[in-house]
Amino acid sequence: MATTATSARHRGQAIEAATATWLSERGLELVTRNHHAKGGEIDLIMRDGDCLVFVEVRHRRDAAYGHPLETVTPAKQKRIVKAARFYLHSQRLSCACRFDVVGVTGTAPDLVFDWIRAAFDAY
Repeated sequence: MATTATSARHRGQAIEAATATWLSERGLELVTRNHHAKGGEIDLIMRDGDCLVFVEVRHRRDAAYGHPLETVTPAKQKRIVKAARFYLHSQRLSCACRFDVVGVTGTAPDLVFDWIRAAFDAY
C-alpha cells in the first residue's frame, strides 16, 4: 500500500505533467521537469520563443483555504531564483528568462489552470 507521501508525490507529478501539457498547448515547449539544484527545485523549465521560462506549479483541490497562487511566498521565490541561476550557470546559458506561476485547482480530469506570466522577478 502506498504511503501518504508517495501518493502526494505521484499526485504532484501528475499535476505537473498535466500543467506541462496545458502550457505546451498554449505554445510553450518543455525543456525539462523537476530540475533539482542546491536549495531548491524548479517544477518545469520551458521555452517561449527565445525566452527560458521557469515555472512553479502549485495545486490545491479547492480554494477553500486560499488559492494555490497565494502559496508562492517571497522565500519560495528566492529559492526558485537561486535554482534558476544554478541551472543557467550549469548549462552555460545566457538568455532572456522569466518566472511564471501556474495555480491548479480541482482533481483530474477536472483541473482549472490559472497562469501568471512573469509572476515575479529575480532579485
